[in-house]
Amino acid sequence: MAVAELTISSKNYSSWSLRGWLLCRLAGLQVSETMIALDDPEVRAELLLLSPSVLVPRLTHEGASVWDTLAIAEYLHELYPDAGMYPADRIMRAHCRSVSGEIHSGFANLRSALPMNLKVRHARFPIFSGAKPDIERVETIWAECLERYGGPWLFGDRPTVADAMFAPVAQRFLTYAVPVSATSAAYCHTINGWPLMREWIDAARAEPDEMIELETEF
Repeated sequence: MAVAELTISSKNYSSWSLRGWLLCRLAGLQVSETMIALDDPEVRAELLLLSPSVLVPRLTHEGASVWDTLAIAEYLHELYPDAGMYPADRIMRAHCRSVSGEIHSGFANLRSALPMNLKVRHARFPIFSGAKPDIERVETIWAECLERYGGPWLFGDRPTVADAMFAPVAQRFLTYAVPVSATSAAYCHTINGWPLMREWIDAARAEPDEMIELETEF
């Protein structure tokens, strides 16, 4: 029986919902899922990048209500310090927190130019020039981590909070056939083959198509 509730929105479109769910699974916390309908105006605004929202993801656990993905990560790390959500080494842990915070707070051009859509794959897609510096920065982060810690995950041989935070970005790169280095391509396929990611993708593909606005190529 689940001991916690995770409120999410679309599994196909909501990168933040994906991150929150992956974090719970990394911690080993069993959750029941409550999905907010896509016709909720605030959810649509969040997914279309028109306004910020604190609706999803939201973790409710033993009297605590925690929203925002990094807040969820820190809350779960406090509860389950042995789950390996962050590296054991202090220096690596600081690095992991830094890159997780960077993707959490920035990369607006990448988000708007390449919205998450797990149901489709484009052989070619025009990438807004303003998103290219964001893509380059993501690749730099990945290259530094994978070289320093040996891969196949960003901080070594097991996934951490950083991988949960970058998982939607890896999926965006695959969806839109973004030209990336061999190192980045290999990491994208590591994320895509992650059993937790496959579970989420299967559920996303079962959702009805309701967000026509996000199908527009721009």
